Parts: sequence; structure tokens; C-alpha cells
Amino acid sequence: MKTNIKLSKVNEEERKALNFSSGDVVKVYNKLKDKDDKIRLQVFEGIVIARKHGNTQSATFTVRKIASGVGVEKIYPLYSGNIDKIEIVRKNKTRRSKLYYIRDKALRDTRRKLKVDTKYVKKDGITTQELKEEENNLEQE
Repeated sequence: MKTNIKLSKVNEEERKALNFSSGDVVKVYNKLKDKDDKIRLQVFEGIVIARKHGNTQSATFTVRKIASGVGVEKIYPLYSGNIDKIEIVRKNKTRRSKLYYIRDKALRDTRRKLKVDTKYVKKDGITTQELKEEENNLEQE
């Protein structure tokens, strides 16, 4: 059984010249192969929470974004042939090289949002607090 593997060449100097670090927001254009053997690009935009192994051949970086209220992380090799390009959207200054605490921070923020949102859910134009007040008034009578 013969397999044909095509490796696309990566411009290593160009990837080394990318000066992004943890805290920066990047867009990663990833090549995907469809069922029809067509190659399309999928964009993953998020914050870089870690870079590992410097600029060596085994260098990787972790990108995190929140999609539909769920945190999604992807780990990309820096010199992967499947990455078409890496675009730096915004530079941020951070005090740490690994931003793993963002995982917990995002959970706290979403829980806080859920608590606030559940108080003011409208049902037929009436907020939940008004419904509770009406129920309390009915129980007292």
C-alpha cells in the first residue's frame, strides 16, 4: 500500500521573525482537506496563552478563544506545513509567559454573567423579579 504525503515548505525565517508572545491576539490560518480533496482555510482567532521551546523545530504555541460560551484551546506547531499564515491582530504586554490562569478567570466571568442574566430574564414582557414579587403578594393574601 503506497501513501502519498505532500509536505508544504515553510519559510522558517519568516516564522522566526514573527515576534508574538503570550497575551497577543493572533489569527491562525489552518489548511483543511475536504472530502473532495479541496484544501480550504479555517481561521482560528484567539489569545496566545503559551509559547514553548523558543524558536526550535519543535516550537509550539497555544491559542485560546471562547466560542458560544465554551473555551476552546488549540496547540499549533510553529513550523507546521498545515498552517498557511499567522497574523498578529493585537499586541499585549503581560507579566507572565504562561497565561493558564485565564482558564479559571473565564469560568468565573461566565458564572458571574449567568447569575446576572438569570435575574432579568423576560417572560411575556415581565422580568423574573416582578414575577417573584407577584407570587409573594399572592401568598401573603
